[in-house]
Amino acid sequence: MNPNEGSYPLLLMKSYWFLDREGGTCHALPHDQRILAERIKQLEGDKTAETPDWEYAVKCGFVKNRGEYLDLLHATALFLAADRIDEESKVDHPELILMVKMLDEIDTVINLLSERSVEWYRALNPEFSRKSEIPRGRKLRDLMRDGSDEALGEILDEIEQLTRRRSTLSMKVSAKAAEFLPNCSALAGGLVAARLAAEAGGIRALALMPGSAIQVLGARNALFCHLSTASPPPKHGLVYQYRGVHGSRKERRGKVARVLAAKLAIAAKIDYYRGESDPVFIEKAQETILNAGRSP
Repeated sequence: MNPNEGSYPLLLMKSYWFLDREGGTCHALPHDQRILAERIKQLEGDKTAETPDWEYAVKCGFVKNRGEYLDLLHATALFLAADRIDEESKVDHPELILMVKMLDEIDTVINLLSERSVEWYRALNPEFSRKSEIPRGRKLRDLMRDGSDEALGEILDEIEQLTRRRSTLSMKVSAKAAEFLPNCSALAGGLVAARLAAEAGGIRALALMPGSAIQVLGARNALFCHLSTASPPPKHGLVYQYRGVHGSRKERRGKVARVLAAKLAIAAKIDYYRGESDPVFIEKAQETILNAGRSP
């Protein structure tokens, strides 16, 4: 006898986020947020999953009333959101972006303090100017320290310490970039790769960008000026910091930047989706970038 036609009822499994119902039997899940969150993930792509029904949850004994159902649903939703945020942060490595921002902030502080220190020193020594000849082998701060008072000397010491910390942080940023962006770092250097990711808003955002966008990433002001005043478009942004770009002849820089950005777009996708270095790609990409800088 065909079970779809005769006296035998067709037993269908119906799935909710809190239980399974098979025939007239309910198989409720425990009140564990982790288990319930995993169940919601499993049912997200399942078109046969049933719409949540608090009355049915009460009927099957999963909860005692509507209030308990909503409280458990709310707690599970919060747990699921936190879990997804945690997963996304592990993939996108926000610590790298924050390290780059910290590096930029330190640069700003060092530059500002240095300017103020020079002005202070000039007030103490009117004969001094920026064009004054500095003895060979001595830094400007060393020269200023000799003719400054105690307070200015302490500020100069702080600048020196900040400079050392900046160098240490820069090396750590490069190391992190080599870990999280191995292919981009191999092509453009760890610091440039990290700055590109920070400017893009994350590794995922960088991986979704085309080469044309990566080429001018970091040249926001020049791009807006081009759009508003019809001035020449920028040929490069942060990629200019790559030695192969700024070290090329002026007439070749645009091409090198374009080729580098195109290869970085591919490298970023490999870094994000595979998360590992691709030596074959790196070797071919480096050769292509090198050829772009050569005169025809």
